[in-house]
Amino acid sequence: MNPVIDAVLPVFALIGVGYLAGARGLLGPSVTDALNLFVVWLALPALLFGATARMSFADIDHPGFALATGAGIALTFGLSMLLDRRPGKRLADRAIEGLDAAYANTGFLGIPLGLGLFGQGVLPALVISTLLTACLLFGFAIVLIEVDLATTPSLRRTFGKVGRSLCRNPLLASPVAGGLWAATGLPLPVPVDRFVALLGAAAGPCALVTIGLFLHGQRERADPREVGRLVALKLVAQPLLTLGFAWFVPMPKPWFDSALLLAALPTGTGPFMLAKLYEREAAATSRAILLSTVLSVATVSALVVLIGR
Repeated sequence: MNPVIDAVLPVFALIGVGYLAGARGLLGPSVTDALNLFVVWLALPALLFGATARMSFADIDHPGFALATGAGIALTFGLSMLLDRRPGKRLADRAIEGLDAAYANTGFLGIPLGLGLFGQGVLPALVISTLLTACLLFGFAIVLIEVDLATTPSLRRTFGKVGRSLCRNPLLASPVAGGLWAATGLPLPVPVDRFVALLGAAAGPCALVTIGLFLHGQRERADPREVGRLVALKLVAQPLLTLGFAWFVPMPKPWFDSALLLAALPTGTGPFMLAKLYEREAAATSRAILLSTVLSVATVSALVVLIGR
């Protein structure tokens, strides 16, 4: 079979399995929540910790990749904020919609897809992209939300809350811990290495099934024009902006391809969780996640074909 189909089909098939399991009532909402918690707090942190603990500085010394990926994220977020300046629209809501446009599903979809397409050699790129998304972008959005919603804005209080939130984020803490271990120059003890490998191996399939279950549970309605704008920014604008930067900075081809692939991923569930946490309107966010994920079956597959040429 075609190598592209070999890599892409199993990924989207697992999402489909999750959707069908939800539609048939085999796995209910409580299972969705439990699987999500398992991936976020156990499996994915184990994968990220193991990856960074085994890395050397040479593995992550690709500033061009970080620049292209970070610039694509930042410009897409800023473009969403500029396009959504309707009178009366709160900064908090615009920040969440900025996440809808720029927050790629790197952890749940990008890591299994990237590893399937490019192999273990691009795992450092996947970790860097996850950190840029789950740390810098997420943290900046929280700052904007806190500033907007605070009754008595305080810079110290805002940054303190953001700092605590990021420190409690397992997708940030685990690669940082792995990086600290790597800095010692010591290999992981064999039992620890095997434990981390076993737990981390569950991250990909469980995350993909969770996406399918989440998509089945989305029933909220939203303004189709607003959702269309967010999806266009995510699936079209961000990959093009990232390509514009990646074209002019040096990096190995697998990293170049990874930068484009990760930028083209659909919206992750982070913005939805943040909207629920701050009790903001989440209809547009949930629909953007649903529509971008469905459309990405075609758009990401097409991009993978182009990359392979």
